Amino acid sequence: MERSAFPDRRRFLRNALSLGCSAAASPLLTPVSLASAPWDARLVVIILRGGMDGLDVVQPYGDRNLAGLRDRSLGFGEAAGAADLDGFFALHPALAPLLPLWSAGELAFAHAVSTPYRDKRSHFDGQDLLEAGTGFAPGVPVAKDGWLNRMLQQVPGLEAETAFAIGRDNLHLLKGSAPVANWAPGTDLSLSPQAERLLKMVYAEDPQFRDSAAEALQITARLEAARQAGADAAQGGTSRPAPSPGHVRVAEFAADWLRRDTRIAAFSINGWDTHQGQKSGLATALGRLSDTILTMRTGLGPVWQKTAVLAMTEFGRTARENGNKGTDHGTGGAMMLAGGAVRGGVVHRLWPGLGESDLYAGRDLLPTADVRSYAAATMRELMGLDRQVLERAVFPGLDMARIGGVIL
Repeated sequence: MERSAFPDRRRFLRNALSLGCSAAASPLLTPVSLASAPWDARLVVIILRGGMDGLDVVQPYGDRNLAGLRDRSLGFGEAAGAADLDGFFALHPALAPLLPLWSAGELAFAHAVSTPYRDKRSHFDGQDLLEAGTGFAPGVPVAKDGWLNRMLQQVPGLEAETAFAIGRDNLHLLKGSAPVANWAPGTDLSLSPQAERLLKMVYAEDPQFRDSAAEALQITARLEAARQAGADAAQGGTSRPAPSPGHVRVAEFAADWLRRDTRIAAFSINGWDTHQGQKSGLATALGRLSDTILTMRTGLGPVWQKTAVLAMTEFGRTARENGNKGTDHGTGGAMMLAGGAVRGGVVHRLWPGLGESDLYAGRDLLPTADVRSYAAATMRELMGLDRQVLERAVFPGLDMARIGGVIL
């Protein structure tokens, strides 16, 4: 499929609006992005937008310098309800629902990681670089395509098995020439039987429009079936069940497709910019992340054992708490790895320490590993991709030498 398939789909959807589609119907409003592939494993990438504070999420309470950097308003360690992981790190209490995954070897973390982005600390630039997967040079534009799409470009004969955008963001991560499609929560592509027949007739002689129309109608049928199943389940009750939160709907939708032929999914979760009131704000964001992971585990069923989930953020936050009971934009942070295919029960790290002389620029956790290395190691070990392809084509200039052993 040519890259021009994306604008063709946009034109199709604009035309479809005149046939009775909801204005919220455009599947290109926001990513999940899902793509089928020839391997049996599943990879899910979640972008945590806003700069997650890795020092609060996976707390290095065993480092004696932590206590001098953070006031008790944030709290850390077992005294604040965090759960010990390995005698050095403790898990934020808002992620307590994921502890059974840790015990089962289905949850891991990588600490003191970062993209090559340094010193500017802009959300927009940091997120672009995270999703582009390239190096960083001030004033040099980031790559127009994303690293997950470049990975898909290395797979011969790849066909789009409905790659959907879930969320309200336009994922740079999956931009590129490899075929993917998109979906937004709340999408309603309901067409009358007459409109559906007209749609098929109008585009019958145009292969690109015909295929786009068929894809949209397939999504319509699946969504309508899901709505009907929910209505049937609720029938006879005194009230309709409350709709699931948006992040849960995203996870349910992704899991539904990943159980079938889809192999790649990507979407984002917002809410990680904790300049003030971090104690409550971070707990809320971590609750959404926990819900998302557990919803996918339930929805995937036995496919969970073939799945790796990577949750990544654009940068960490300052080692010191600020005057607003929060933290500011930093550098080194943490990422999450989850799934039945993950080698769990471990915090991967080359720990730099939190002493004054250990901090990056005297303020941030020093990155000792490239977050891209863990994504590359996951794809190499999960999907069998060649290291040279990963280091040259997917993540140009990356050196994976020190990173491995993240997948069973």
